[in-house]
Amino acid sequence: MADFRVCALAELAPGTMKVIRPAPDLPIGVFNAGGELFAIEDRCSHDDGPLCEGDWDPDDCTVVCPRHGSNFSLRTGKAVTLPAYIPVDTYPVKVVDGDVVVELPA
Repeated sequence: MADFRVCALAELAPGTMKVIRPAPDLPIGVFNAGGELFAIEDRCSHDDGPLCEGDWDPDDCTVVCPRHGSNFSLRTGKAVTLPAYIPVDTYPVKVVDGDVVVELPA
């Protein structure tokens, strides 16, 4: 796994999110849901749309695709509602020396 620094933890307050691009073809949304950090692929599995541009619920830990309304779990990447049914990738997130870091596949 390769570590990718997102930002200082202080810059990602609870209830906020940030989209990162560790590679040109790998957009990832990083979410702070009440102090719990999640990273999920920024691509709806239904139509490849920008998943993280949709609304999200920090209490339910879900994000809603803005195109067709599919809900995805931030914890697992599982499509919770139709029309999407294929999960999206999630990535481990940790805090290292005060920085939010996403672990990426090598």
